[in-house]
Amino acid sequence: MKTAAVGIDFGTTNSSVAFLNGSRHVELACFSMNGQPIESYRSLLYLEQARERGINALKSWSGPAGIEHYLLGEGRGRLMQSLKSFLTNRGLQTTEVFGRRQRLEWLVARILKDLREKAETQLGIRIRRAVVGRPVQFVGAENEDDNQHAEERLREAFQIAGYESVEFDLEPVAAARYYESTLDRDQLILIGDFGGGTSDFSLLRVGPGVLARGRSDSDLLGNAGVGVAGDAFDAKIIRHLVAPALGYGSELRSMDKVLSVPSWVYTRLERWHQLSFLKAKDILEMLRGVEAEALEPEKIKALIHLVRRDLGFHLHCAVQEVKSELSCKDEATFEFSDGYIELRALLTRSVFESWIADDLSRIQMCVDSLLAYAGVPQQAVDAVFLTGGSSFVPAVRQIFDDRFGVDKIKTGNAFSSVAYGLALRAAEGRSVL
Repeated sequence: MKTAAVGIDFGTTNSSVAFLNGSRHVELACFSMNGQPIESYRSLLYLEQARERGINALKSWSGPAGIEHYLLGEGRGRLMQSLKSFLTNRGLQTTEVFGRRQRLEWLVARILKDLREKAETQLGIRIRRAVVGRPVQFVGAENEDDNQHAEERLREAFQIAGYESVEFDLEPVAAARYYESTLDRDQLILIGDFGGGTSDFSLLRVGPGVLARGRSDSDLLGNAGVGVAGDAFDAKIIRHLVAPALGYGSELRSMDKVLSVPSWVYTRLERWHQLSFLKAKDILEMLRGVEAEALEPEKIKALIHLVRRDLGFHLHCAVQEVKSELSCKDEATFEFSDGYIELRALLTRSVFESWIADDLSRIQMCVDSLLAYAGVPQQAVDAVFLTGGSSFVPAVRQIFDDRFGVDKIKTGNAFSSVAYGLALRAAEGRSVL
């Protein structure tokens, strides 16, 4: 088996692997989900405690296999989603899993190792070197030191997972390489990459002329990023449609005083990467105490049920479904049911857009500040290339339609554009841009 360098887009929600094959075509690794081939690998980890030879062992599965074992586990294990969002958190070095402390880098590495091994089998290559995408601004980063800290943690996770050489490239720049491969003339382009945790933008010159003369640092006019994307939109749906049915905003009676149910629990409920931590023993005990004093105990009981049964993935699917429908319809019905919790509500696109108005404003300001920093007027941009799942949200698209005009907006595969560009960068074997 030959060794090849690959491009890896390790995303908050989905990951992809690609490499430039012997025919000089970019080939994407395919994975299997319910017997069907898919080009994206869910960036999640499912863990269970098993008894082997009289010793408690920790078993793990990631991606599609993780989903399958999670669905069969009936709440026995622990599902972790959006682990990438913790990389800037200096206070989170380890977490307890079935009584054992596990480092964050080790948990991420379990996903990356499975991703590598499955891609090797499917592509027929040995993977030891990778060019990996990273956001302009990691989730939670307040300065460049935070970004560097997150990058180094991610590098260590890749090394633990068996990658001998890891280089990083900005995700929007990688998406630009994909778009560039479709051009027959040079352009000044704005790239928007909308992931699960971040929205990233790059302004750069690309095209056949740029490739012919050789890239230079001056071709990249600027980068900008903001920690707002798909997960932030999901959080608003959780806050407004799910949390109230689980006790958010309700009250409890303690020592003749009427108090609000702790709101921080619902803040964690809104964030996919924090949801699994509600299953900690001390938090469950606290929730049982709240249930005993709650004025609406059935709501807290439903919350405890969701946490104990580890229903985060089911909830995630319900949120994604209604959000996807609202991208092509004016209204959609949110439904979440597991036989105990039954939630159903009609949601209109206009109401959803009002919930995410502040997030949209932050994206707008990020784009405008990038253009101002680069000294580039809107009309000087030849094309805008948008990729990532949230690029299909109509209100997000409207930001770019209004500034640049509908005719300039281009789109690519939501889950593979970045990996495609990283594969091209890996094949070059040197750092550019």
